[in-house]
Amino acid sequence: MKIEKILQKLLLLHPKSIDLSLHRIQRLLKSLNNPEKKLQNCIQVVGTNGKFSICSTLREIYETAGYKINMHISPSLRKFNERYYFSGEQINDDKLYELLSEVEKINKGQPITFHEIITAAFFLEASRTKAHINILEAGLFFRLDASNVLKKNIASIITPIGMDHKDFLKKGTIDEIIYEKCSHLLGKSNIIVAEQKNNVLRKIKKNILNNSSRKIFFNKHYNYQKNVDGFVYKDELGSMKLPLPNLIGEFQISNISTAIAAVRNLNQFKITEFHIAKAITKIKNEGRLQKIIKGKLRKYISKNNQIIIDGAHNTLAASVIKKYLDILGKEKKIYMVLGMMSNKEHRKFIQIFKDKVYSIITLDIPNQINFAKKEKLSNIAKSCKIPSATENSIENALKNISKQDPKAIILCTGSLYFCAEILNLN
Repeated sequence: MKIEKILQKLLLLHPKSIDLSLHRIQRLLKSLNNPEKKLQNCIQVVGTNGKFSICSTLREIYETAGYKINMHISPSLRKFNERYYFSGEQINDDKLYELLSEVEKINKGQPITFHEIITAAFFLEASRTKAHINILEAGLFFRLDASNVLKKNIASIITPIGMDHKDFLKKGTIDEIIYEKCSHLLGKSNIIVAEQKNNVLRKIKKNILNNSSRKIFFNKHYNYQKNVDGFVYKDELGSMKLPLPNLIGEFQISNISTAIAAVRNLNQFKITEFHIAKAITKIKNEGRLQKIIKGKLRKYISKNNQIIIDGAHNTLAASVIKKYLDILGKEKKIYMVLGMMSNKEHRKFIQIFKDKVYSIITLDIPNQINFAKKEKLSNIAKSCKIPSATENSIENALKNISKQDPKAIILCTGSLYFCAEILNLN
């Protein structure tokens, strides 16, 4: 309860949830004696999709090799504490409350967004915690994100980039998104570029052309090839035959390969093939193509139903999920349970699944304010020629689908917040 109270206080410090600027966090960091300047060996992860998967893979590899890691992610899925990971441990409630209260007191009630003040809190605690490497997941875009206050790092990783958050752009184009994410990456470092669509890759290369960092591109400097029992990773240092990771979907092999490329090109740390092979079988990635195989929600469905959840909320992620559904075959019908936030491209997202899902049940996202109304989503689905209905709860949606088809695959998607509610219910 005390965590909720301090978080509510921080939310009231600025009238907007997002107000892209760096001057407020720079002012607060100065009052905190610039803790960000004390961090060593920082890796910054920017992009649209796959950021958390890559951060998790980096952490697992380095920890398997015996290194201590600090990590900051955004957003969290089920519990706010997930955002703060220091020297091998997620922050506990008491420490989190003390940290946030300290930063709130030093801020002295001055205007600052929620994301900015909680990012400043990470920098403060990370500066006090001994770690070999600091991993930072960038928030919205990057150029004016609160994480973009470092003067140096050892690597910037560009994950797959696609359309998202158009409402914070002037024109809402992919060119703007790529500029915001890539144009202000730090120089004299390493930039590792993940697998991208061809037109996006060309635009990324143009944006980082004059950046003084060493550039490592998928396909040119590293790649992977999936096989029956794993995959082969290849780069300029050689090749490795690796087991399948503890993550579902071929796109996750692509994400993991990007993390491996980063690790293999940061030779100040001693990482072996053994460390990598062991680490990738331990990665945990909640809310990303996660199968619900036990828990309270299973009682609402038959033993032959499958529940899969994924926090996909943009068209690039939707395309990736559709590719995964393609490999499931046509023996079982796929029903979608959908909840989305209001600022997403609803029609484009739903349209991608037109020939893949049998029907869509739409829901309002519990415990959120800016969600897309279930009636609106259902009408969009119908206009895309997908049968659709609304429901009042996740439990009722599952029961109705199972009653119609006790062998169906049930995909719950559209938002990480939606997935978090499902996991908490379970």
